[in-house]
Amino acid sequence: MISVYDLKSRFQDLLRPICKGLAERGVTANQVTLTALGLSIFYGALLCFNISALWLALPLFLFIRMGLNAIDGMLAREHNMKSKLGMALNELGDVISDTALFIPFIFYAPAAGYAVAAFIFVAALSELCGLLAFMMSGTRRYDGPMGKSDRAAATGILGFIIGLGISLQSTLGIIFIFLTLLCIWSCVNRLSAALKE
Repeated sequence: MISVYDLKSRFQDLLRPICKGLAERGVTANQVTLTALGLSIFYGALLCFNISALWLALPLFLFIRMGLNAIDGMLAREHNMKSKLGMALNELGDVISDTALFIPFIFYAPAAGYAVAAFIFVAALSELCGLLAFMMSGTRRYDGPMGKSDRAAATGILGFIIGLGISLQSTLGIIFIFLTLLCIWSCVNRLSAALKE
């Protein structure tokens, strides 16, 4: 199955001039990582108040966050900013940011809380599987069909629909169960790929 992650190289090409400009101004990869984390927590906290305009803008925010995530990686790789601290911040930041941005769905539809919580847990587990693959084979796995970029796309669409005033109260639980199953599929794909290397 095709993942949004497969478009990453093209996205990075578009961001490379911005990345170069930030590096020339002394901006570090870790600063970008922490900025993305802080913004995600702040935006997620605001979303818990169920403000329609913020739900409507969620896809845009997630796109910006994806851009920041791509930039911090490019700064680390292409501008000699790799560090153990950076790796830790990147991995923890992704999981914490996801959690902060997914929790508001529980406030929107409390009845779907268990399904959303399961999605949050398995999403974090899929990132752990990616790290386990690195420990097993030396390659960090990002396989889908529900990787980080795919989760952003899916939840961004849901947020946009909610922002339009279309009620998902009765169906959100089913949707998140489906997304959770796709996350489990991602876990299996990542570990299977690692075992084959």
